[in-house]
Amino acid sequence: MMGMKKSCLFEESARRLSEGRNSARNRSVADVSTEIIGERASNSGVILFSTVVFAATFAAVLLASFALRGAVDVLAVLAALIAASLTTLSTHIAQEWERVVVLRLGRFRRLAGPGMFLTIPVLESLAMRTDSRVRVTTFGAERTLTSDLVPLDVDAVLFWVVWDAKAACMEVADFTTSVELAAQTALRDAIGRAGVAQVALRREQLDRELKKVLEEEVAPWGITIMSVQVRDILIPDELQNVMSLEAQAEQRKKARIILMEAEQDIAALLSETGESYAGNDCALNLRAMHLLYESIKDTGSSVVVPSALSEGFGSVKADDLAEVLKKLGR
Repeated sequence: MMGMKKSCLFEESARRLSEGRNSARNRSVADVSTEIIGERASNSGVILFSTVVFAATFAAVLLASFALRGAVDVLAVLAALIAASLTTLSTHIAQEWERVVVLRLGRFRRLAGPGMFLTIPVLESLAMRTDSRVRVTTFGAERTLTSDLVPLDVDAVLFWVVWDAKAACMEVADFTTSVELAAQTALRDAIGRAGVAQVALRREQLDRELKKVLEEEVAPWGITIMSVQVRDILIPDELQNVMSLEAQAEQRKKARIILMEAEQDIAALLSETGESYAGNDCALNLRAMHLLYESIKDTGSSVVVPSALSEGFGSVKADDLAEVLKKLGR
């Protein structure tokens, strides 16, 4: 009995785990994350440069002490270590895409980089290194209610760049996280103000609205929003069926309206044509013969039209009929 209970519990756990994996696999809303476009650069060159500066300064101080005093003692080595350390701390390198915020005694001094730059040891410090390349942030809104109370899962991507490193350092504590959260909040607000049909069918309008809102919010931080793109919109399955039926009904309605308009045009043309043939029976007969010919000329078919015997001889004259009968009698 206990074995059967354990087996049932194991099967139930496996089923729930499988459902959880399937739901996670089907959900395409990405977690909020930021990536910097481009290959990751190595810092080995900067480290090697600092090492060379330290070694060169250390050797220069020792050589100067030996030249002046004729010997190298502990004081000379200590002085060489201090000079090399201060020189290394005051010499910096910024990559081509980096901007460095330099503070002097806690107050903003300047922006440094790219390339090599010097700072005053102890008095000046490096507050932040900012990347001036385009950044990509993926964010989403899960189960966000629209104005007509429909839960949607929306996945979007944000392209932005830091154009003012000073503002990004001084105006906000963590500009990367702030941009991510601002984008997610703006997306939820935009979804909540629109209906499910507007969100699903007007992606470009949603992109422009998000870009405008984010530009106004992050401009004081020295950040520019380049573009916002909604990648995917997930609608509940039961609502998809209802929307499909609604769309089909709308298409049938449009098709019937177009058919009725075409019939109205045809009826108007037929009315005008009928007026033309109303006083001319010969033209009407010719038209009927023409339509009959057009219908059978491509198939090579024959048309049999039943008629009375009197109608067949109605147009034959009496003298001609008598002559025909004489010939038949012979």
